[in-house]
Amino acid sequence: MMQRGLYSLLILMLGITSGWAEKPNIVLIMADDLGLGDVGLHHVERTGKPPLAPTPAIDALSEAGMWFSDAHSPTSLCSPSRYAVMTGNYNYRSYAPWGVWGSFRKSAIEAHDATLGRVTKAGGYRTGFVGKWHLGGDFYSKGSSEFFRGNDRGETPIDVDATTWVGNGPQDMGFDYDFTLPCGVQGPFYVAYENGLWYKLALDSELIHLTAETAKDPLFVSDKGPGTGDSNWDPSTINKLLAEKAVGFIKKQADESSPFFLCYWSPAVHLPHTPPGELDGEPIQGTTQTAHLDMIRVLDWEVEQLVQALKESGAYDNTLILFTSDNGGLRDAQAEKKGHRSNGGWRGSKNHPHEGGHRVPFVAVWPGKIQSGSQSSALVNGTDILATFAALSGEKLEEKQGMDSFNLLPLFAGKLPSQPRTELMHQAGSKCELIYRQGDWKLIMQSDWELTKMEAVALFNLKENPKELEKYNFINHPEYATRVQAMHQRFVANRDSTERSAP
Repeated sequence: MMQRGLYSLLILMLGITSGWAEKPNIVLIMADDLGLGDVGLHHVERTGKPPLAPTPAIDALSEAGMWFSDAHSPTSLCSPSRYAVMTGNYNYRSYAPWGVWGSFRKSAIEAHDATLGRVTKAGGYRTGFVGKWHLGGDFYSKGSSEFFRGNDRGETPIDVDATTWVGNGPQDMGFDYDFTLPCGVQGPFYVAYENGLWYKLALDSELIHLTAETAKDPLFVSDKGPGTGDSNWDPSTINKLLAEKAVGFIKKQADESSPFFLCYWSPAVHLPHTPPGELDGEPIQGTTQTAHLDMIRVLDWEVEQLVQALKESGAYDNTLILFTSDNGGLRDAQAEKKGHRSNGGWRGSKNHPHEGGHRVPFVAVWPGKIQSGSQSSALVNGTDILATFAALSGEKLEEKQGMDSFNLLPLFAGKLPSQPRTELMHQAGSKCELIYRQGDWKLIMQSDWELTKMEAVALFNLKENPKELEKYNFINHPEYATRVQAMHQRFVANRDSTERSAP
């Protein structure tokens, strides 16, 4: 799949001394529905006031590394963003451009695709995935060797064998170890898997049809509805369990001679918001204005556990940590009354085509290699993670792999890449809006499920109008008609091309 040979060049490019001979460990932490304004440090900088939900661990990452001020998720929704981050491809390159939402749907990731796990494993890394997947997968129908492709929700039990994740999960994407929730905490598939096998949450666990009547906590089922689940499913305990599994992976691999890569995709702060009473003796539930804000504290605790494990195992100084989110933040009306803005002051939120829907926290920490307290205004996207990790692994992507992924290593070193990203193609959510960014200009197009309809509906200049105020929407201004047409044609040409957008 890959060709070796870039690693020595990268060592020179980053100015690494000859005394540093090992590849760095890599930890990718991706939150779920965390917006810019959910990060305490960003809130303080924006408002000058203390955050309603302090995030000292995430703030510490921001202070220890590089904060990217113009970073974006590939989409404004979860599932499609995860495909793009995992493969380095824009979503329109897959059979399911708006996302593989069902737990039993065919994966959008092909055998020839590079993935975060495949490139790092090929480069000699021990690889682990812990957290929320939401990329589909293969499970057998009960009593059959045929894959079950039905819905994962319903009022009646479904005909799926949930004891074994047969294929197209983390175990087939290059990960040596995984502890995975097929669709996070929101359901409607409430089962955890370790290396492809159902992980019983308690000794007396059974696979049952979870409903409001059979669940231990009936509130959580209401988000996505009834479905197959572990009889001991309790969403308030899930984040702690995931963190424990991730810490275990870090400590085990830190004792090995080969470097490790941990991909940690937390389900926080996605609905349902079910904070635990406490974590390590520290009260959590009810300590902020809302359960949503409580869950931001839970996420921060997860980050703290991972960083602490790196330090205790002696791996921290030789580890690249990337922290980001799969899309913009959630609206929280009650918290907003008190001054909390998950969108960080930008227009829109999760699912929206405006900046609040896809502008996300993006922090890189690498002690001694990335300047602490630094900031970059470079345009970056979640797809860029793949090429960056491939370069660290000493692997060269093939022509049809990571086609929209730009290597961020030069930016980490404080240098301008020879071919920086100047345009970005991404999308919003369930209303099928497409987004094209060209320099400071942003074009929003209304599309359809098949991506056949593309009507330009908004044109903003983000430098002059960062809040995307409608009174400065130039879509119907005759003097901007040429720009609208040119950007629209460029987007269509890129989408229809089979060529790479990245170097």
